[in-house]
Amino acid sequence: MIHLRCIGILLLVVGSYALYDSSSDVVQLTPSNFEKLVTNSNEVWIIEFFAPWCGHCKNLVPEYKKAARALKGIVKVGAVDADQHRDLGQKYGVSGFPTIKIFTGSKHTPYQGQRTAEAFVDAALKAAKDKAYENLGKKASGSSSDKSDVITLTDSNFKEMVLDSDDMWLVEFYAPWCGHCKNLEPHWAKAATELKGKVKLGAVDATVDQMMASRYQVQGYPTIKFFAGGKKTSDSVEDYNGGRTSSDIVSWALEKLAENVPAPEVLEVTDEEVMKGCSDKPLCVVSILPHILDCNAACRNDYIAILKRLGDKYKSKMWGWVWSEAGAQPSLEESLEMGGFGYPAMAVVNAKKLKFSTLRGSFSETGINEFLRDLSFGRGQTAPVRGAEMPKISKTEPWDGKDGELPPEEDIDLSDIDLEKDEL
Repeated sequence: MIHLRCIGILLLVVGSYALYDSSSDVVQLTPSNFEKLVTNSNEVWIIEFFAPWCGHCKNLVPEYKKAARALKGIVKVGAVDADQHRDLGQKYGVSGFPTIKIFTGSKHTPYQGQRTAEAFVDAALKAAKDKAYENLGKKASGSSSDKSDVITLTDSNFKEMVLDSDDMWLVEFYAPWCGHCKNLEPHWAKAATELKGKVKLGAVDATVDQMMASRYQVQGYPTIKFFAGGKKTSDSVEDYNGGRTSSDIVSWALEKLAENVPAPEVLEVTDEEVMKGCSDKPLCVVSILPHILDCNAACRNDYIAILKRLGDKYKSKMWGWVWSEAGAQPSLEESLEMGGFGYPAMAVVNAKKLKFSTLRGSFSETGINEFLRDLSFGRGQTAPVRGAEMPKISKTEPWDGKDGELPPEEDIDLSDIDLEKDEL
């Protein structure tokens, strides 16, 4: 009798630590069945890695069970006690609880949405839709736009992604249950897309990744921190004090970018690598300067100085700036239709869209500024790059900074010529 009573107490204790029992629609996964049911299957799974003692995991149970009931027969919903089965958790990069991942066979991606039944269902159905379209050999419609440009940050990747990078970052520390965080989410995502290539936007679930939240003294949600570009020190981190709309966030970030980003170099096009570096930018400003025999070193340096000043003025745009001597890159001039107006000439090209716009006004600081200002506001005429591809670049020697020299005149020896002889 005592023996049975002890067993009953033991079962009661074990049951108190099990978040999902056998009657639940949540499938209990272990190292013995994970490979068979998940990675070797052809089904879509949403899987929670939890610890029985984790308060956030316990709070998640009702919503997760509700999602499992709704997805029954459509998408599998599972859970792993990653405290008991630590090797399995470590295999899939679990460093905090709860961690939720979506599996399609051996492929898996982190779940990054809100922790509600509706959000779980939406993510699971999207994964199922993507798989169905993949089986058709097509890409699911809307899948590219569904992907957020907000980067998920954790205690384990924060140093590598933010602190060790040269990029500028705005990082939101949030809590999944926070109403203000939910209201900010669409604005944060829109701002991340608009700032792509200029300032990176990240998000940390401070209820899970508490080490970084503690390090930066996060006491309320959402808390937003700005990390300046270059080597990160305590002085390069500051509080965000702007508004909470996407336009507020973008404006604030661009102001910081203008303060911190260095002026771009104005590079001579001497090989493919230089041009590719410029083409990788949002826009590439290409100038063709007169031949050195038509415009000496002082003249050329004056033009380059103008380009440098304007590069500094528009540095927050993250454009590329290059120049070439007239005639040195004929394919470049032809592709951007720069040979018909004399030199100097300028064109601004979007290499990704293969569109360009040509300066029609004067090649002066005022004229170029008006041209670039119109482009930055989306005004101005554009044309397709000739040949529908970026031109081939010839390898040339860089300018030595000196004036040009005419080739030496050839001495002609007239001593052997009989000028008196009548050849007629």
